[in-house]
Amino acid sequence: MKTNLLIALRLTLVTMLFFGVIYPLVITGLAKLVPSRGEGQTIEMNGKIVGFEVIGQSFTSDKYFNGRPSAVNYNAASTGGSNKGPTNPEYLHQVEQRITDFLKQNPHAKREDIPADLITASGGGLDPHISPQAARIQIPRIAKVRGISANRLTQLVEANTAHPFFGLAPATVHVLKLNIALDELK
Repeated sequence: MKTNLLIALRLTLVTMLFFGVIYPLVITGLAKLVPSRGEGQTIEMNGKIVGFEVIGQSFTSDKYFNGRPSAVNYNAASTGGSNKGPTNPEYLHQVEQRITDFLKQNPHAKREDIPADLITASGGGLDPHISPQAARIQIPRIAKVRGISANRLTQLVEANTAHPFFGLAPATVHVLKLNIALDELK
């Protein structure tokens, strides 16, 4: 029994040393070799960091495009989904509230035309992208608030739509980049 205990302790110490010290140091060192130096790809506006490439933000003002809802309130320290299934009454109430809020903010929209990505959170809870349809349905509201033509906003959405390589994934719009471009419109 004493031998088994010593083997278990040695294995525990070696595992802790490898996975608790050596592995993190190697990964950190490798991260310093990439262009962003392991600090994430930042998005800047007027020389100031305003966000990150892979982390969504909350936009609630009528003058901006709204992003995807977050199950973690856009807290990058605790990513994750709600883990509530499509029949969970609390989840259904939450989605229904998001639909109601969206229709109040966008009275021109019809309930059946609201894209799912505007009323459901992503699995990680921090998705910075929406579908082009989700951006387009918000154009009438933003056009009215900002006094910009809907055609100009449609062009802006198209210019900020990323089409994946060989069409292997759906097209997406990065909400923060789109809102920065919106602010830069003259």
